[in-house]
Amino acid sequence: MDDVNVSSVTEFFLLGLFHNQDQKITLFVVFFVTYLLTLLGNLLIIFVTTRDRNLDSPMYFFLGNLSFVDLCFSSVTAPLMLANLLRDRKTITFKGCMSQMFFLFCTATMECFVLAVMAYDRLVAISNPLRYLQVMNKKTCVGLIMSSWKFTSLHSLLHICIVSSMIFCGPNIIHEHFCDLPPLLALSCSDTSKYDLLVFTEGSLVTMSPFVFIVASYCRILKIRYQAFSTCSSHLTSVALFFGTVFFTYFRPSSSNSVEDDRSVSVVYSILTPLLNPFIYSLRNKQVKESLKKILLM
Repeated sequence: MDDVNVSSVTEFFLLGLFHNQDQKITLFVVFFVTYLLTLLGNLLIIFVTTRDRNLDSPMYFFLGNLSFVDLCFSSVTAPLMLANLLRDRKTITFKGCMSQMFFLFCTATMECFVLAVMAYDRLVAISNPLRYLQVMNKKTCVGLIMSSWKFTSLHSLLHICIVSSMIFCGPNIIHEHFCDLPPLLALSCSDTSKYDLLVFTEGSLVTMSPFVFIVASYCRILKIRYQAFSTCSSHLTSVALFFGTVFFTYFRPSSSNSVEDDRSVSVVYSILTPLLNPFIYSLRNKQVKESLKKILLM
């Protein structure tokens, strides 16, 4: 075992979501349309929040950034999944796997932080409306987003450096449609107990901190003005959908992991969440709906 290094495995086989090859064309069409709708929906949100002067406020600035993150998040996994549906040899190189995981971690963690920043924005708007634009000025908004990107990049780099230094001596079959942490750790020949501890400490802290902050913010909002709580339903829906699937995927005991469950949940947070967010916000937000109508009727 000491003589085996990480180069023993140069590629991984991705089994994908389903094994029924007779339906691969149907599945390709379904997921291709889903991916196109994800791109279209998020691009529309980005377009209206940057072009419509009526949406020139911190709340819509963060909404545009959330759509940008969703756009990147879905693009990390969807193109390779679509390509693999049409080919017999469903592989990804070791370096490609590490790169995909880096951007997956980065965009997923960034989504946590953007959702937390949006909660802070709502808290300031409701608790201190007279000083809202002064507190949430352009410099502050841009600083919050840029700081989040820097932190999530370093966080992702830390995990990728550790995982890429592990020994993978076979098997090299991943029961997923993309490279993800749980199935990779299951394949490693290294002792992953210390890294498991890191995931549950540093990883939990990074993921849980935004979630706890969101919960605390909405508890404060509920205490200040109960009626205003209902106006945040779109944000709460996105929070519940995203954090629920992330916690289920990454913070379960390894003994309770089920391949079929993992596949189902991975579809939700890697494909459906980026698709649903634009519709959640556009259908529940009057100003966004009016802006979209203007664009579609032009």
